[in-house]
Amino acid sequence: MTNPRFFGRIFKLPPFAQPTQQVLEALRELGRPGGIMDAKDPLHEGPIRLITNPELSPTNVDNPFNTAGTTFFGQFVDHDFTFDLNSRLGVPTEPETSPNTRVPTLSLDSVYGGGPNANPELYDPGDRVKFKVESGGLFEDLPRRTDRVAIISDPRNDENMMISGIHVAFLLAHNRAVDLVRSQGVPPTRVFDEAKRLITWHYQWIVVNEFLPQIIGFPMAAEIMRHGRKFYRPAAGQHFMPVEFQGAVYRFGHSMVRPSYRANLAGDNGNPFFGFIFDPAGQGQPDPVDLRGRARAPRRFIGWQTFFNFNDNQVRPNKRIDTKISTTLFNLPIQAIATGDPPTALPQRNLLRHVTWSLPSGQAIARAMGIPVLGPDVFPELKALNVGFDANTPLWYYVLKEAQVLNDGISLAGIGARIAGEVFIGLLQLDPTSYLSAQPTWRPTLPRRTSDTFSIVDLLTFAQVDPASRRQ
Repeated sequence: MTNPRFFGRIFKLPPFAQPTQQVLEALRELGRPGGIMDAKDPLHEGPIRLITNPELSPTNVDNPFNTAGTTFFGQFVDHDFTFDLNSRLGVPTEPETSPNTRVPTLSLDSVYGGGPNANPELYDPGDRVKFKVESGGLFEDLPRRTDRVAIISDPRNDENMMISGIHVAFLLAHNRAVDLVRSQGVPPTRVFDEAKRLITWHYQWIVVNEFLPQIIGFPMAAEIMRHGRKFYRPAAGQHFMPVEFQGAVYRFGHSMVRPSYRANLAGDNGNPFFGFIFDPAGQGQPDPVDLRGRARAPRRFIGWQTFFNFNDNQVRPNKRIDTKISTTLFNLPIQAIATGDPPTALPQRNLLRHVTWSLPSGQAIARAMGIPVLGPDVFPELKALNVGFDANTPLWYYVLKEAQVLNDGISLAGIGARIAGEVFIGLLQLDPTSYLSAQPTWRPTLPRRTSDTFSIVDLLTFAQVDPASRRQ
């Protein structure tokens, strides 16, 4: 029996390898700085040229079908339904006894916490059903303590400027929804719940109708919606966060991260603010040179036209889903690691997590699903590790390679697409409060650009953090 408060497994299969010292060393070698997975971006060229001159990173290719913000919306979603504070990297742990600190639903508990009574520190003391929002100097910022630590339900939502920007946009969207439902005559005792439902359902709509098709492709999303889930099928009330998803498949987003971004167009004394997502030089600076979170300065806000398509020719792409990871992610600041422990190379952390959860190989899952298996000939670069990873490939690496060879890195493919799609749709279908479960024919009601759908651009516009509202 599975339990929503703990992790669990979809597939009862043996692990991809035994947790020997040789295997642990091979995982570290595979994910090390300068190793097989490092895109070897020429960081010395600086953050601007790595955007304007993509030929400088020939192995780290742009994805013309996903915008730069897709990555960070995906990170925001991840923090909404999974938070593992207990397992240790590289130490085998039973998922079924490992607590998931987040509720495995798309209910925005990473934003709302337990509500105004349980978490009053998140809410405006002058209007208890609205969130606290502060100014960063020019535009909105998360509320912060004097040491700049954000006062939010999930500290991970201040890891970088982009995710903190999404979080504060949701705070503002909720506050506007409060005004809206009050204007409609909703009784005072119902205002908070109704505003929360309104924002949560529009968020869920974005996940199902915009984000999911982007990451798994429209055909797979439509297939699961139409014909149902084949593998992720917990009983009602027993929906859980699968480690195949949390520990491997959903980490595909790390491959989409760019080394650097244009945070905004005119925030840096009238000039664009460019920065690496993480730069060791930013450590300890009150206004870091990079785009890390946990800092406040007038230029530290997001101009969303770089990240999502406002039809003004300013949007930029993210990177393709493949086995090459941006070099900046091989040296994370320790504050960006929730548990505060090494290693600081994100690929090493992801790979060691396969041992933590005793994850099956990608090949074993493909066989269990009855879909074509990628053979050793697809993984010649893994043969030199001498531990059999070319035939029993760590699931995360397998999923990245699947996307690369089957979908040209545009979206997930094969087992990756199927697992991601079934978990997202399943968690919504198994949550009695979601729109898919409670009212499947519901359609968005907030203002939107086109009548037939509602997008992240519409939500940012409703929150009034869009370029027109900012006038820049």
